[in-house]
Amino acid sequence: MAERALRGTRLGATSYENDRNTDLAPRQDVAFDCPNGHHFSVPFAAEAELPATWECRVCGSIAIAATGESPSPKKAKPPRSHWDMLMERRTVEDLEAVLAERLEIIRERRVSEHREGLPGSRSERRSA
Repeated sequence: MAERALRGTRLGATSYENDRNTDLAPRQDVAFDCPNGHHFSVPFAAEAELPATWECRVCGSIAIAATGESPSPKKAKPPRSHWDMLMERRTVEDLEAVLAERLEIIRERRVSEHREGLPGSRSERRSA
């Protein structure tokens, strides 16, 4: 008998509960205005902290709350580049000395490869 009662239903796909005799949490609707002219509202819990901005449902741009309170700009650090971080650790003179050392090593390596010119040297292994 129970087999017949479940025939034709998708178990787990639908809930047979209803909303009768249940109390929802108190809510408040907050209106937002999009810079592109869209107006929409979002429900929030009554005790929730309300955001000053929300993404527009229509176009995806940042909408501002219709209460008129503009969001306070966040203090952001200016982005640091690789050069900025390097200059915190080294001086220009130190960097020039390191560059001169590396160039000298590269020049010596090229000269030794050129002098060798023997089969099996590094330059021939690259081309093979």
